[in-house]
Amino acid sequence: MPLLTSDVQAFDAHASDADLDDLRARLAAARLPEAETVYGAAPGPGRWEQGVPLADLVELVNYWRTGYNWRSFEERLHRIGQFRTTIDGLGIHFLHRRSARADATPLILTHGWPDSIARFIDVVEELADPKAADAPAFHVVVPSLPGFGYSDKPAATGWGTEKIAAAWVELMGRLGYGKFLAHGGDWGGNITTVLGGRFPAHVIGIHTTFAEAPPGMATDGLTAIERAWTVETHDFWRHRAAYAKQQATRPQTIGYSLVDSPVGLLAWILDKFAEWSDTEDSPFERISRDRVLDDVTLYWLTRTGASAARIYYESHNSLDPELRVDVPSALTMYPRDVEKCPRPWAQERYRQIVRWRTPEIGGHFPALEVPEYFVEDLREGIAAVLAATR
Repeated sequence: MPLLTSDVQAFDAHASDADLDDLRARLAAARLPEAETVYGAAPGPGRWEQGVPLADLVELVNYWRTGYNWRSFEERLHRIGQFRTTIDGLGIHFLHRRSARADATPLILTHGWPDSIARFIDVVEELADPKAADAPAFHVVVPSLPGFGYSDKPAATGWGTEKIAAAWVELMGRLGYGKFLAHGGDWGGNITTVLGGRFPAHVIGIHTTFAEAPPGMATDGLTAIERAWTVETHDFWRHRAAYAKQQATRPQTIGYSLVDSPVGLLAWILDKFAEWSDTEDSPFERISRDRVLDDVTLYWLTRTGASAARIYYESHNSLDPELRVDVPSALTMYPRDVEKCPRPWAQERYRQIVRWRTPEIGGHFPALEVPEYFVEDLREGIAAVLAATR
């Protein structure tokens, strides 16, 4: 555990009974639209063509109201260890699980949107104290992004990915980790890229499931699979990214619904778990209902639907085109992720790729979808990173 000082203080997440009762009452009184006009379609992606199907949402809302146990998630956070510290005037919440192993390496894991620290809840313990004695161990730090979860909500603009990365370096330093490894996906992958590119004196190396090439890359020389990736990515941003444009341009407007309506919040987030996961009909083929509701309930209780959306306003398309990452980098492109970068393109930014993997399963949320594989892949990637530094 970190040495508790005035800079780093223990934190205990505990929602009031009144807040949980209010949530259930709002769920019971929810006004729902009519069913989608593709209702009755055969199971498969087409059933979600207009968004979350009414029948699926009704079933999940009923479970959220009558069966889901938020206290269980709070207890898991407590067992891992929660803390807060203030950086540049903003309170930052984080999980910190120190390994019992003397050879453990510090590792920061950064989540994205629409997830949260819940993304990594099933892998922290195994990363910190692996069951196998010969597996590498890590001192694991999982911060909540500014405006997410129990971190403070920025009251002014400026908290983009560059500033967040600098705050992570400060956070790790306060915990005694002057040098550390970094992993991330989604916005966490963007921040991990900035960490590796801007702070090589502190970042030993990175592992990421998100790679962003410099702009203007040509498709000449790409394999057929890589060309297909570029077509899929283009299709995603052209036809399925309205959520990103909304949050990048008008986060306050959608924020009213996300903070006022638990059903609206659930549908907004569930839609992404469904579309971005390696599933055929429902996100629950890979991710449990409880884990999705852990994530959504965290947003609800902390009233962070609007503040979390603002990361798009702050940072959408903001990664410096000239940024280069020279520290050792391990990259994994999961097959059902929504944006996959061809290796020749990635090499233009990540100039020391020591491991590149394209698994056969998994989507945008691998730590939730395929946690055992995710841990194995992360360990092997970091092993390659560490070997390159010796």
